[in-house]
Amino acid sequence: MKRFFRAVARHGARAVAFGQQRAVYFGELWRRSLQVRVVVSTLALSSAVVFVLGMVLQNQITNRLLETKEEAAIAATRDAVVVAQRQLSGVNSAVDDVRPRLTQALNKLTSSTPNTDTASSSAGTFEPVLASTPPIAANDAAMISAGPYGDVPDSLKHFVENRRLAVQIHTVDRKSGPTTFLIVGAPFGSAQEPMQLYMLYPLTAEQSTIAVVQSTLLVGGLVLLLLLAGIANLVTRQVVRPVRSAAQAAERFAGGELDERMVVVGEDDVARLAQSYNEMAESIERQIRQLEEFGTLQRRFTSDVSHELRTPLTTVRMAADVLHASREQFPPGLSRSTELLVDELDRFESLLGDLLEISRLDAGVEELVAEYVDVRPIAVRAAQSVATIARTAGTEIILDLPDEEAAAEVDSRRIERIVRNLLANAVDHGDGHPVRLRMAVDDKALAVTVRDYGVGLRTGEADLVFNRFWRADPSRNRHTGGTGLGLAISLEDARLHGGGLDAWGEPGKGACFRLTLPRHQGVEFTGNPLPLPPPDADVPSAVVEPREGDAVRVTVPGTTEPEIVEPEPAPPAPVWEEAR
Repeated sequence: MKRFFRAVARHGARAVAFGQQRAVYFGELWRRSLQVRVVVSTLALSSAVVFVLGMVLQNQITNRLLETKEEAAIAATRDAVVVAQRQLSGVNSAVDDVRPRLTQALNKLTSSTPNTDTASSSAGTFEPVLASTPPIAANDAAMISAGPYGDVPDSLKHFVENRRLAVQIHTVDRKSGPTTFLIVGAPFGSAQEPMQLYMLYPLTAEQSTIAVVQSTLLVGGLVLLLLLAGIANLVTRQVVRPVRSAAQAAERFAGGELDERMVVVGEDDVARLAQSYNEMAESIERQIRQLEEFGTLQRRFTSDVSHELRTPLTTVRMAADVLHASREQFPPGLSRSTELLVDELDRFESLLGDLLEISRLDAGVEELVAEYVDVRPIAVRAAQSVATIARTAGTEIILDLPDEEAAAEVDSRRIERIVRNLLANAVDHGDGHPVRLRMAVDDKALAVTVRDYGVGLRTGEADLVFNRFWRADPSRNRHTGGTGLGLAISLEDARLHGGGLDAWGEPGKGACFRLTLPRHQGVEFTGNPLPLPPPDADVPSAVVEPREGDAVRVTVPGTTEPEIVEPEPAPPAPVWEEAR
């Protein structure tokens, strides 16, 4: 018994699972297929229309059949009343035996053949019933009848006894089964000798006709629905097939197959759509080819110019170093000019380095030298490298690092450059407010956010900050002399690792840049250890008070006193981003 119930449970579970799979399948088919939606909708609406039309037709046919039957039955009953009254004239229930007379009259009504020229001939077969009520003074006041008087309903008897002609449909249980009759009752005779005549007309023929009508309407409705579904499917298919073809062509075109075109057949609207699509595809392909050629020329020009400028820059650098070393022998104005020359040469050399780096990234020749290292020291080194400009701007850099090792497979040089660019960018736009760097890891990803509380970003600028040489406000004073390529190079470095670089900002609330890297190369990640926008996204920059000091403060979780890391005496010139 237990095995039986377990088998039933297994089969039931399989049936439920199969039903769920079918429901999911049809749900997806309904969402994705325009043809299915049109056909099903047409079929549903057509079913409602056919159902309503069938009910109306059935009611009209049934009512008309019953009305015709009733008119013919009343006419036949009136003819039968004349015959019965002739047979029972002169009957006196006080002295005569009424029952034989009623039986004789009933036999006369049954054996008489109706005239085919009269309306009563269309009433069909009938069963007559005669009844007579003895005088009230008689001792026996029971009803005297001939025929199946018990089949007459009491409600009809009540009308006829009150001297009124009445009609009623009533079902009678016979040996052959339930039979439905149209019963017409008519009074006749005198007030002293009241008589009642009931004519029972079977509705078997009418019921057969109605059944034929119902089956005809049902079959006709089903055939009509199938035809409508086929027509809707055919018409929809003629419209959907070109749309599907256009969608497939557009998908292949978007996938890089720029030679993909639609087949133009005929001169109808679909053909004009295909022709318009082909013209649009040709125009887009032509523009893409032009952009690719222009981009190739631009990258080649940048690379060639960068390389060609290396040689004269080296010569000018050597001459500038000689002049700078002898600047104390020059007059004050010339000495100051020598210092400015060296500073601008440093900036120019940094710009050339960035141009060469971006050219290599565009050409796809850069290689990732990744190793599994702890990223926390990289962040500390990047913060130390921007300590000089942070001291100049009066900005405090706070590093929030994890207690445990934050290891990932990265290129240390590139990651340090990214973090350095983000920190320098935050210091330059932080308006003296503290800059906070946070780091977090999970099983698959490592994230670093750099948060400042400065001017922030306007709507739409979060995507523009990574464009080359883009600046939000060109007239704004800067603390550093960046090249305008730092964030663009940082974005390419992040993508080279298989990660990403995002930005968030609002006017008056500062900005936040988030670097996300996979902990292992080639392993995709879905979540992120740090949210963006940051948790303090609603904090306005006016609430954050700047702090004095020229040190880089590293906040170590779990300790009461922060660890102070003094900047190195002569930090290398930072690669600073002034893209905003």
